[in-house]
Amino acid sequence: MVLNLVKRTIFVILTGLGIVGNIFVSLNYMCILKGSDRKSIHIILIHLTFIHIIMLLSKGMPKTLAAFALMNFLYDVGCKILGYLERVARGLSISTTSLLTVVQAITISPRASRWGRLQPRSAWHLLPLLLFCWILNSLISMNLLFYIKNISSMNTSEISTNDNYCYFLPGSGIIRWSFLTLMVLRDAVFQGAMGWASGYMVFLLHKHHQQVLYLQTSKLLHKTPPEMKAAKSVLLLMLCFLFFYWADCFISLYSNFFIHHDSIAEIAQEILTLGYAILSPLVLIHRDGHLAKCRCAQS
Repeated sequence: MVLNLVKRTIFVILTGLGIVGNIFVSLNYMCILKGSDRKSIHIILIHLTFIHIIMLLSKGMPKTLAAFALMNFLYDVGCKILGYLERVARGLSISTTSLLTVVQAITISPRASRWGRLQPRSAWHLLPLLLFCWILNSLISMNLLFYIKNISSMNTSEISTNDNYCYFLPGSGIIRWSFLTLMVLRDAVFQGAMGWASGYMVFLLHKHHQQVLYLQTSKLLHKTPPEMKAAKSVLLLMLCFLFFYWADCFISLYSNFFIHHDSIAEIAQEILTLGYAILSPLVLIHRDGHLAKCRCAQS
């Protein structure tokens, strides 16, 4: 009982911090969009913070209700909506981070290169890609609407002794494995694109570093372009995402195959699931110094 209370309290605090951080970053990038300094990645970053807010709310709201003994308040409809939104937002987090990495790699490419010619003419030209990500992840997560139930609609013998507010009913093997295959394929494709783009950015950053060393030895002044600084921020975001993604996968596999109902492992997995959504705004605030001093009044 005490452990559940501590877990809920920690979860609610971290969720609140994550929501505040994402709202702050989102509002500041919206300010930048109103000015002449806007870039393609600003649209993607606003979208990333938006879906992270959805993820934190859909995962954190039930925990907040549970902390106040209101677990049954959601009913089946509430469980279906929140569970579906959380799964869609998690998929969108992967898709958007991958798109962010690819677009940034294209942005810092030499304009005469093959990839440099793919640079979007306007930041708003990325909206169809973001819409595609929404449609794709909404379809892949569609099966959850049929297999999520609230504890109030289940027999007490079917309810475990944890503090879960919603339960996933076992579906047929074919449907379950079909959607699982689609999710794995989606993650593999987007992480593959992320890996290619990050490797290409590392190559370009190394090339730029060599040029800086040459200019310094030639006693010429050189200033790092903002695109290169943004590329470093995107690489840091990608590393942050990969850490939480694979740590979550490892803990999940470990819990399913080696241990059962370990409270510490459950707490760690829940925190890792939302770790990227909580930490990513802090990474952006730390890397992008202009966020701390951006004001809408300047636009």
